[in-house]
Amino acid sequence: MQRYIARRLLLMIPTLLGVTFVVFVMVRAVPGDVIDQILGDFGAGDRETKEALLKEYSLDGNIAVQYVRWLGDLATFDFGKSIISNRTVVSELQNRLPVTLELSILAIICSLAIALPIGIISAIRQDTIIDYVCRSLAISLLAVPGFWVGLMLITMAGKYFTWGVPPKNYIEFTADPIGNIRMLAMPAIILGAGLSGGVMRFTRSTMLEVLRQDYVRTAWSKGLRERVIITRHVMRNALIPVVTVVGLQLPILVGGTVIIETVYSIPGMGRYYVASVNQLDYPVIQAINVIVALVVVFANLGVDLIYSVLDPRIRYS
Repeated sequence: MQRYIARRLLLMIPTLLGVTFVVFVMVRAVPGDVIDQILGDFGAGDRETKEALLKEYSLDGNIAVQYVRWLGDLATFDFGKSIISNRTVVSELQNRLPVTLELSILAIICSLAIALPIGIISAIRQDTIIDYVCRSLAISLLAVPGFWVGLMLITMAGKYFTWGVPPKNYIEFTADPIGNIRMLAMPAIILGAGLSGGVMRFTRSTMLEVLRQDYVRTAWSKGLRERVIITRHVMRNALIPVVTVVGLQLPILVGGTVIIETVYSIPGMGRYYVASVNQLDYPVIQAINVIVALVVVFANLGVDLIYSVLDPRIRYS
């Protein structure tokens, strides 16, 4: 197992290098010049000031020199300074990344709480009215946009209740844990409901596949109770492919919470990323993409390791 983890960690290096190269080139392919935006209409012609700013933000030299310089900074976990705010990217993200991670984890918990029970029940009661209702619910959750649900809940709750209205200021977990979770509960449920549709359908299909296996039919013929067969013989094997889907949802959420964070005024990384793209803040865009890539590769590694826990027959060497 240790050799397998070491090999996977080494294989991450070329993957991350490829991601950094693509991100670096694509960011600079976007039309516009961020230095001209900073200088404005009347300062854009000041060549000395422009060259000084290019040097300050490591944008001088050709693209190859800039890329090698950036890789050297990444080796020391230095993401540079934000061109717009002039603060270090690390200081900007250390407050926003935990917010997005908390929202993402809560959304996955909500997704599993919705998808797993319904998917399992739908498979056990295949082609019954319960199954049809569960499948219709899954399709509905996949079809309804999360931002529309959020806007409707804010509108309706603001009119008839008070619990659904997002607070004016973000409540930090360290300051008020209950208030923080209460604030993130609704956006987490909306995100989790949107994710649960796919997980629900996948859980149902894998459960049906395992239920048709010979060893399950043997367990039925021996007269074992349904609860014992489902929990001990079916669920553990059926959930192995589901782990892959759930494991890949975390990186998707880390980079895909933009709309919900905007609707609910949550100061997370997704909302900050959109603002950085609009302002051509190169260091921030590059840093966020690298972080998302790291989350993806480590999520894949974590999923592979969870396989061996769910199924002792799976061993890595």
